[in-house]
Amino acid sequence: MRTLLQIEKQTILNFYFCTMNHQDTIVALATPAGAGAIAIIRISGERAILLASEVFQSVSGKQLQKQKTHTVHLGHIKEDTRIIDEVLATLFKNPHSYTGEDVVEFSCHGSHYIQQEIIQLLLRKGCRMAQAGEFTLRAFLNGKMDLSQAEAVADLIASDSAASHQLAIRQMRGGFSSEIKRLREELLHFASMIELELDFAEEDVEFADRAAFQELITKIKEVLKRLIDSFATGNVLKNGIPVAIVGEPNVGKSTLLNALLNEDRAIVSDIAGTTRDTIEDEITIGGISFRFIDTAGIRETVDVIEGLGIQKTFQKMEQAQVVILMLSAKKFIENEAALLLEIEKVKHQFPQKALLVLANKVDQLSAHEVAHLKSSIPNIHLISAKSGKGIDELKEALLHFVNTGALRNNETIVTNSRHYDALLKALEEIQKVQQGIYEGLSGDLLAIDIRQALYHFGEITGEISNDELLGNIFANFCIGK
Repeated sequence: MRTLLQIEKQTILNFYFCTMNHQDTIVALATPAGAGAIAIIRISGERAILLASEVFQSVSGKQLQKQKTHTVHLGHIKEDTRIIDEVLATLFKNPHSYTGEDVVEFSCHGSHYIQQEIIQLLLRKGCRMAQAGEFTLRAFLNGKMDLSQAEAVADLIASDSAASHQLAIRQMRGGFSSEIKRLREELLHFASMIELELDFAEEDVEFADRAAFQELITKIKEVLKRLIDSFATGNVLKNGIPVAIVGEPNVGKSTLLNALLNEDRAIVSDIAGTTRDTIEDEITIGGISFRFIDTAGIRETVDVIEGLGIQKTFQKMEQAQVVILMLSAKKFIENEAALLLEIEKVKHQFPQKALLVLANKVDQLSAHEVAHLKSSIPNIHLISAKSGKGIDELKEALLHFVNTGALRNNETIVTNSRHYDALLKALEEIQKVQQGIYEGLSGDLLAIDIRQALYHFGEITGEISNDELLGNIFANFCIGK
């Protein structure tokens, strides 16, 4: 009798067989499209080496089929007597390749014409153009990686900061999926014991130790909660931390954005209300990506357009993880009580936000006034956005708001919203199992919730999947990966 896992795996294979022939040898450009120094054309499938050898002639005269795996050979791509290019052919024999199949990669010169000539020649020889993500899909189906690792490949390609790169590498190496698989295996053991009890229902015996089972469920619940909580950190590290720069008009918000970006990104003017819409840009600080949002100055106005900009400012404050409140250092000295009230108002309005209070234009203050500012608000940051004074200290302060402890300690951090959703559903089922044990429910009722929890665990790693899910995941890959 086939298990649920075998049935689901067959469903995946049926989808694969129906939409594309797994016996096809596929080809695609593995490097970005366009001209460059070199380009890599990847071939994978049962006939990859045979078809590659039909167009490749080694300068040494050696036959490609007879060479060892993981070897590189210099030669020419030829169509009949016409030489298209001089290339390096890299050979990967199954199962020791990315896809688990025979793979050949041609490193050719990066001319767009040469790339297309080689690909068109291989198509005429019997290759088929690879679909988006098909190489990685074959790696998944051939057991080279699970589904969460396959998704990490796409994240790795898209990573644009040290933090997002580190998270993707860790997931691609199986850190997250290993933890899920351990939990699933332990739960599966108890599930089989409970299922066995159902076969002996008339004898009224218990094969699953309820005390040990309760202990396991508690452990799984704690791990799931930790992974779910890590998504808040993982999501911002992967996508960038949104930082809203807010304050009164003409306080220097746009000048600060330009100073952080080290370019004239925003228009700077002495006229109050110059910025009427949000301006966003991204920079990396200490390996962490920050998305800075310069907002319209907050004030009472009858100008309809400026009013819309101010409404958007409050929307961006809601969406931001960090709020930078900019104050005029000179105004603070002149009306300390009013600005202290403004700080408290922002804290009250956004209690969950990390708040950085800046006093700008400190170059206009005397040493005595600077000392007074520091003593009035110990955590205030004194800067001059125009001269760049205090900008480096501001960047350090921003890094302190990021919870990178888990990143430094190599803890598992969830970054994928699909995984997050599956974890939430798994936790819900585990809580039902825990409640069922407490209430002394029978094994057949416990088994229902256990199966559902196992299902959601399997969704993450791809042990349980469906056609639509695979299609959605791999459609987001680039061609050639």
